Amino acid sequence: MENKDIFNHMQALEKQMGKVHGQFSTLMLEVKRLLEENQQLRLENEKMRKILKGDGAEGNPPADSPASPASRPEGGESIDIVGEGYDNLARLYHEGFHICNVNYGHLRTEGDCLFCLSFLNK
Repeated sequence: MENKDIFNHMQALEKQMGKVHGQFSTLMLEVKRLLEENQQLRLENEKMRKILKGDGAEGNPPADSPASPASRPEGGESIDIVGEGYDNLARLYHEGFHICNVNYGHLRTEGDCLFCLSFLNK
């Protein structure tokens, strides 16, 4: 082979390697996205199974109980401070979902959300 042929062959190999590297990077990003989605779905599935078994309802007092945040006795009578919507949002938050306007409806994967907690404390 002549020097020119070798150089042309090396250039062609370099182009092919560049294409393969680009495809490999794209494939790695897709695998990463799929792994993250799979982990999120596993967590959500686990939480849903707990809810279906009744484990998620523990610790949430019924709306009629005096310990409910919806009603607080004051002078022998019950005053409705917050409504049913607040109770539903609080239940959703305790089941592991965001209720803030930033990530509403998404599964909470990293503990408590300050936005959600500030919303609940209003």
